[in-house]
Amino acid sequence: MLGIQRRLSTPFLVLLTLPATAMGFALSVQISVLSWILSTKYGLDIHDIGLVWAAGPLAGIIGQLLIGVISDRVWFWGGRRRPFIIIGGILAALMILALPYIGVISGKLGVDGVMGVAIAVALALDLSINVSFNPTRSIITDVTAEGIARTRGYTWMQTVSGTFGVLAYAIGAFFGNFALIYFAVGLVLIFSVIPALLIEEPRVLPGVAAATEGKPHAHGTSLAGLLNLIRPLWGFLAYDVIAMALRLAGIRPPGLWLEAACAVVTAVLFWQTLTAQSRGAEFAREDLVDFRKVLAANSLSWIGVQTMFVYMIAFVQQRFPGLDGDATGKVLSSSFLALNAVAAVLPALVLLPLARRFDVVTVHFASLVVMAAGFAGVYLFGFSPGFLYLLMAVMGIGWAAIVSLPFSIMSQRVDPSRIGLYMGVFNLSIVLPQLVVSLGVGSIVSAMDDKGGIFLIGAVSLALAAVAWRSVAGNSEIAE
Repeated sequence: MLGIQRRLSTPFLVLLTLPATAMGFALSVQISVLSWILSTKYGLDIHDIGLVWAAGPLAGIIGQLLIGVISDRVWFWGGRRRPFIIIGGILAALMILALPYIGVISGKLGVDGVMGVAIAVALALDLSINVSFNPTRSIITDVTAEGIARTRGYTWMQTVSGTFGVLAYAIGAFFGNFALIYFAVGLVLIFSVIPALLIEEPRVLPGVAAATEGKPHAHGTSLAGLLNLIRPLWGFLAYDVIAMALRLAGIRPPGLWLEAACAVVTAVLFWQTLTAQSRGAEFAREDLVDFRKVLAANSLSWIGVQTMFVYMIAFVQQRFPGLDGDATGKVLSSSFLALNAVAAVLPALVLLPLARRFDVVTVHFASLVVMAAGFAGVYLFGFSPGFLYLLMAVMGIGWAAIVSLPFSIMSQRVDPSRIGLYMGVFNLSIVLPQLVVSLGVGSIVSAMDDKGGIFLIGAVSLALAAVAWRSVAGNSEIAE
């Protein structure tokens, strides 16, 4: 074992976060490049782009949950998480390299049109990312103790990952998206493989002995057990299944009846979840009341964030109609650069000290309130690139919290010996709302006369998420 790992020093925490950084960088490339390539190079409309993006959440459901459960139970290549980090990193690098060649691949395969190939490449890229993403996050729980040490791990994860995310958008903004793609291939390979070989994983996961001696697990890994665990997300799940089936069958139901019905179901389930009484952190390990509250609150954040990521190109094209394809891509990259520059600095340098002093969910709540205000500001005042960048930087405060603090909060509410499973379940609070955005919000955005409504949706979603997080604030203290 490396000496820096034994001491859990800051250099080790940085090393520990590099595999997650690789996957975050790959995701940043996808966010910055995918919609731009499909719109400007292949001429897909916004509705079709949303369908391509639906491949990602599907990969997340399969990849993170399945790999999480498997990686809790296996040991080979000298590790539990190591094999999946290495395999996923190599595959992700290859799929990033395929992005500029979707048309070439389509032609070589004799496929008429790029939609099917675009979906296949996007699905393969997201599946590769998700094969690694769960293990890269779970390994932080594996090698850190509960309390502030765990929070240090996850805040450093976002600081390092966010810093390289800034680099990704800077490369796209100043050198173009194709330069970003080729740089990403090498970085993802190096940051996935080398750290995975240096980090020594515990042969027995924390909490295994306690779990064996105590009560049996309240929730198994059966389908019924998993469905019960994600009860607040049933409305999202139902909508995703029905909407995807209708889309594949070529059926477009009139009006928004399906969306309205699922929204009502979701509202009822969220109310039941968020008003449920928790009996303290220790009991929460058995009944997982707080875990379900975290699922509900986190899912609302991702409705707004994913709407921005997928459809912001429509906003930029409408608000700044004089831009050509390359200039549009640079505005998008610069906007995400401003967002991620703030998100890179805050977690370890600002959010962690605040978490030491205040309740961690209170810090998260405040960050989401600021992000909601930033969304509203873009809707009302975002009529120049400079002001757009400023407001995106404001929104970076909430983005910094979203991609760091919930992982710490969640990991201290569940059995650490099954963190792969719970990390996969937690990921459903991200990917199921993402599918709702791809399958449902795209039609709404297409029908909007003012594409600024994209940011209005974000403002409402983030404000509701902030309110929802207050339901778990009383039980989220982090121990020193």
